[in-house]
Amino acid sequence: MESVSFYSEGVRLEGNVFRPDAAAFPGHRPVVVLCHGYTGTRDLYLPDAARALAEVGYVGVTFDYKGWGTSEGPTRRLDPYGRVADTQAAITFATTLPNVDIGRIALFGWSFGGATVIWTGAHDRRVKCVISAVGVGDGPVWMRRVRSDAEWTALMKIADEDRMERLRTGRSRMSARADILWLDEESKRISAAGRANTTAGSATEIPAEFIDETLAFRPQWIVDRLAPTPLLLITTDNDLVVPQAESEQLYAAAKEPKRLVVLKDFGHYAVYSGEAFRQAMAATIAWLDQHMGQPSRG
Repeated sequence: MESVSFYSEGVRLEGNVFRPDAAAFPGHRPVVVLCHGYTGTRDLYLPDAARALAEVGYVGVTFDYKGWGTSEGPTRRLDPYGRVADTQAAITFATTLPNVDIGRIALFGWSFGGATVIWTGAHDRRVKCVISAVGVGDGPVWMRRVRSDAEWTALMKIADEDRMERLRTGRSRMSARADILWLDEESKRISAAGRANTTAGSATEIPAEFIDETLAFRPQWIVDRLAPTPLLLITTDNDLVVPQAESEQLYAAAKEPKRLVVLKDFGHYAVYSGEAFRQAMAATIAWLDQHMGQPSRG
């Protein structure tokens, strides 16, 4: 793993490059840019995926969005369209790497990163393949879908009050992550365990403007524009955080080539490790090999 940096919209981003074994995979190799989720960082879940891809010949590029992890910028904003710009900067950076085939660039995103890669792929024709794993399809539909009426009312109250706060002061109030990102009990436990091991720390508070920014981001509205870029959607049938319906509705709205993979008997955070992770990466690698050409082996 190599530490790297590059700029997006004038802000310095930090990242890592995971390279295949040069002897096993000679020549120019395809590259996958990997995007983390809602309040994640590049050292949370992405390294395992990048290593799995490097083992079969793909160069993996991970990075922190502006203000996350070790990247510079305003701290802990969602800024979904800024994340698209950051992902496009990562694509440009990937084209500068030695022994990379710039005609074979793919995007992979976990959770809200799945929304980011769909939007980016629909706008950037350098992208030749997109994989969204347990990904969000429609911001407001997702936020409403996982909440009771009372929880939704409470969330909208936070959003309304913060909108006025930003008008008066120019700043968003910090809110507990749990007030904005709904998690079931199992997901809370797995998420806390994973975040305890991150070197960049974890966000227990995030700006309340996350709510309005999520409500304004709706990749499902443009997923049909992704074609002819191939789209793989991976979901789980017991995901209470980003329900299966998010991927199903993306799949229904997308054009060919597309595939929907439903992993059985797993929740949202289970997909980041163990058997669910193995199945998700097997589907990912098969899709990449099919649509970008299997990396040459020595």
